[in-house]
Amino acid sequence: MLSLSHPKPTTSFFPTHHHHHPRPFLVSKKGRSHYRPLSVSASGRLPFSPPPPSPPGETYQPFRPPPSSPLPPQYRSLPPTDLLAVLRDRLGLWHDYAPLISSLSRQGFTPPSIEESTGLSGVEQNRLVVAAQVRDSLLNSPSFPPDHVAYFDAGGGAELLYELRLLSAVQRSAAATLVIDRHLDPRGAQELARAMKDFPRRRGDHGWDSFDGASPGDCLAYIHYRLSREVIVDAERDAALDRAFEAAETESAKNRILAEIEKAKGKGKEDDEEEEMEIKVPVEVVRLRYGEVAEAASVALVPVVKAAEGATGMVSAPSRCRSEGELGIVAAEKGWMRWAVLPGWAPVLAAEEAVGVEMEDGRGLPWRILAAAEEAVMVVADRKRREVTEEGGAYVVEREGRLVVERGRKLMEMEVKEALGTVVVVVRPPKEEDDQLMDDWD
Repeated sequence: MLSLSHPKPTTSFFPTHHHHHPRPFLVSKKGRSHYRPLSVSASGRLPFSPPPPSPPGETYQPFRPPPSSPLPPQYRSLPPTDLLAVLRDRLGLWHDYAPLISSLSRQGFTPPSIEESTGLSGVEQNRLVVAAQVRDSLLNSPSFPPDHVAYFDAGGGAELLYELRLLSAVQRSAAATLVIDRHLDPRGAQELARAMKDFPRRRGDHGWDSFDGASPGDCLAYIHYRLSREVIVDAERDAALDRAFEAAETESAKNRILAEIEKAKGKGKEDDEEEEMEIKVPVEVVRLRYGEVAEAASVALVPVVKAAEGATGMVSAPSRCRSEGELGIVAAEKGWMRWAVLPGWAPVLAAEEAVGVEMEDGRGLPWRILAAAEEAVMVVADRKRREVTEEGGAYVVEREGRLVVERGRKLMEMEVKEALGTVVVVVRPPKEEDDQLMDDWD
């Protein structure tokens, strides 16, 4: 705030702070404030003069933009109107006029006012200022050849360098070299930077020690290597391994990826017959939609057990409740803590004793018809149908104290005659289709 020891002028301009950006406003004698947008008139004159320096003893600290490159010598003597004209006409290389943005901010201009006069949006201004800082760090890096910086002078160079902003100085130098060598676009530079930032956090993960964290190519390769182990569709897995091998730089990383490729090929040959059988599994897999239960003409109340409860939980669960009386009141044969309300799907209504089994990860099911993403599922089984009679069927059994799903063919090979129930449907949770990751701004 202004010090009371100094007299106020009749009309003065001074910056004030709001939640997003400071906006200059006019203060009249009556204390009323009037906002004025910052623009340049047709005659080239500014609508107001830059704010004067604070008088001695004043405690108010004006807005200060983030540090950036010093103003190039050819621009230091230019008035604000000419600086705005340079930005408006994009005179020179992008890193030459990028420092003008911070210089104008120090003189009281705001991002909206600069946009109004030059056409550069706030996002573009931020990108130019940050990219110029990244470029300066490369110029000061002993490990980055100075002549290579010219690669980023052309159009699109600011977008490339902006994606490297979150890396350390040493990582930026290595990442910029790889961007040049492989002619990466901004999306590729972003993927590379995220891979390098994420690699140290994966210490101890499968295959991590075969990749070199000091190698940008290995960091990028490890991202694709991890993805290859998470996907279920063979074509996606093979494509991820190919991208990983193409990105890898060290021999240890390449050998690890080659071993995974050979393993995938061998597994594919062994599983041909198995996958053909999996396609014929007569089990419905459905994903719930938000509001589907409320819109359903009929519903089913199903008791639910956790997979960790094993056979004891499966046997202890009550039978599916049925409505009674004119009011349709549902009564259970015994007390139970966990229930699920499902739409009145035919397989569920047809089951004599439907019991839901909650599983933490649907990828553990014995057929490849679920998405690669980890998500909980509920397997609804008919507890009355325990006899293993169909090779292509799916059944709930107990393994090491947990409830799991096995194919009928495998159980028949093991001479298992009876299971805990026959799977009738697999229920997946609702999913937000438009869920997108939002990037943080500097």
